[in-house]
Amino acid sequence: MKRIYTYGHALEERALTIADMRANKAAGRKMTQVTAQTAAEAGIIADQGIDMIITGSDWYPEVRKGAPTTFITAALFAGRYVTNEEILAGAIEAAMQGADCVLTPRSLDVVEMIANQGIAVQGHVGMVPSKSIQLGGMRTVGKTADEALAVLDDMRRLEDAGAFGCEVECVAEDALAAISQHTSLITSSIGAGPAGDVIFLFLEDICGETENPPRHAQSWGDGAAILRQLDQERRRAVQGFKQAVDSGAYPASGHTVSMRSDEKDKLLEALDKRG
Repeated sequence: MKRIYTYGHALEERALTIADMRANKAAGRKMTQVTAQTAAEAGIIADQGIDMIITGSDWYPEVRKGAPTTFITAALFAGRYVTNEEILAGAIEAAMQGADCVLTPRSLDVVEMIANQGIAVQGHVGMVPSKSIQLGGMRTVGKTADEALAVLDDMRRLEDAGAFGCEVECVAEDALAAISQHTSLITSSIGAGPAGDVIFLFLEDICGETENPPRHAQSWGDGAAILRQLDQERRRAVQGFKQAVDSGAYPASGHTVSMRSDEKDKLLEALDKRG
């Protein structure tokens, strides 16, 4: 466990630092990253020894409660922050709250703007969902040499802009294996094979809660069956509530509090006087 000061100058502990990530990259030690939106989810992830958590910046404070010493990335959603000033304000707010880094799929100017403030920042390369219209849809990138080299060029531009890492999404696995030797960035692979320094998946995919999961996902649980059971139980319970209200069985005397008889008499007398 390492003692660190956050961007907001709070003294805290972290199980992993960026210096550790670079050492792991050099040694070929793989790291893991999983999404979380709540303190409960973060607690499960941290308890299982996952190295890193990624969450939306709006959810960061809650997620941190569940994983106080885990390295957490706060993603700056494009729709949440529009102008450069808003993006920078969002990055600073997340860092002040204790986020260990921020991630943005926005321009190199935005990455450089954040890095210039001393905030650790990651970019996003490969099949960036918000840019999928330009790629002809959601597809694997880097199946040709030219596309693989273009991904590497994007990585090098991120390096020059001051990023320490990047999410690599849906890139051909052999392309990432080849180009990863030519970048200093910490690469988080989701759908890009085992060559990434960090192997990243969504919690709901891991737990089997996603209908029609993407090809790169694998489930180690059957959360969907539990969710279906929960849905059925909720429907049964809500139906029971409606029937109880319709029949007059709810609310019953055990669910309520009554006035003292003398106070009730006073109330009724006062109401009679008001006509």
